[in-house]
Amino acid sequence: MEGEDIVDKKLVRSILLIVTYTVLLVLALLRFEELRGLFARLMGLLRPVYIGFAVAFVLDRPCRCFYKLYQRILGGGPAGRASRPLAVATSYLALLAALAVLVSFVLPKVGESVQLFVSQLGGYLYALRDMAQSLMSCLHLDTDALYAGLPSVSELTRYLRDAVDGLFQGLSSTLMGVVNFTSALISVAVTGLLSLIFSIYMLGGRDTLLPQCRRVLLAYVPRKWAEPILGVVRLTAATFTNYVSGQLIEACILGALCAAGTLFIQADYAPLIGVIVGASALVPVAGAYIGAALGAFLLLMVSPLKALIFLVFLGILQQIEGNVIYPRVVGTSIGLPGIWVLAAVTVGGGLFGLPGILLSVPTASVLYALLRKDVRRRTAEREAR
Repeated sequence: MEGEDIVDKKLVRSILLIVTYTVLLVLALLRFEELRGLFARLMGLLRPVYIGFAVAFVLDRPCRCFYKLYQRILGGGPAGRASRPLAVATSYLALLAALAVLVSFVLPKVGESVQLFVSQLGGYLYALRDMAQSLMSCLHLDTDALYAGLPSVSELTRYLRDAVDGLFQGLSSTLMGVVNFTSALISVAVTGLLSLIFSIYMLGGRDTLLPQCRRVLLAYVPRKWAEPILGVVRLTAATFTNYVSGQLIEACILGALCAAGTLFIQADYAPLIGVIVGASALVPVAGAYIGAALGAFLLLMVSPLKALIFLVFLGILQQIEGNVIYPRVVGTSIGLPGIWVLAAVTVGGGLFGLPGILLSVPTASVLYALLRKDVRRRTAEREAR
């Protein structure tokens, strides 16, 4: 009788769980738009938390290096307790120094390149017109009939400048634009300050937060589930750390090398093209083509031969980067086949835009590693039978 009561209780519990799950699923489908709006609002409120987590995650590796260095210098005892605060402070000072270098040296050069490009925009339009006319004449097309209804280059340049001037005048004369800009600036400042506080707390309390999270997980989740979850968390952290830090360092190296090489092709545009290629290197798969296309387009305005030389140079540089620099910087491969990288970038970009493109590859790498591990386990179990 007692066995039957236990079976009945388990059956009733299973039925209740199935009914509850079904009701919640139906409610979620009926109120999908409201739930999505609530989720978006919640993510907006938690923006300082996950931005701070992202900053702390990026600075975690240099912070650990500084922590080990200060521990060797200060040793144990009371002096060694200052290793963690000093490591956190040094990590942020290094980040501020990198930003200061970017603002002081790189951005002014990029601004000069942009101003040069804008000042020579009319000449570029004339050059494009001459190239188009030469192409039309080679193809024996009637250029007069083709250009009859099109504005001249001077008119097109004037239209562009008038449009830009009108845009800036409209923004400056509109009170609502000023109010929106001020509120957006305040919101960005507050979000940045809160994100900084959260990131400092996460970095400084790393040795306390991680054991606390582990104890909470073991307290509320059965051990047979808790250990696999902890394994997935460790794998995810290692994969993302390896990928994010490697991509950032690789982008800086690639951008610097590209800028140095472009100095011999077109020195005026070297900083701008270096920044474009370095920033596009953060985007998997498509980033290389985007950087090459934008850089070649800028040089095409100056000389088609220089654009061709740049494409050849960038192709050689990317081969060196892919076979020499990337393996040494990242250390170990993320272990994801090329076809799955392309699929992950396509799906991630379609669902979540730019964040999905940036995070899709390490996420797919984690899922691929877990799937491969589970397949090996199941295969081993079948062979052992």
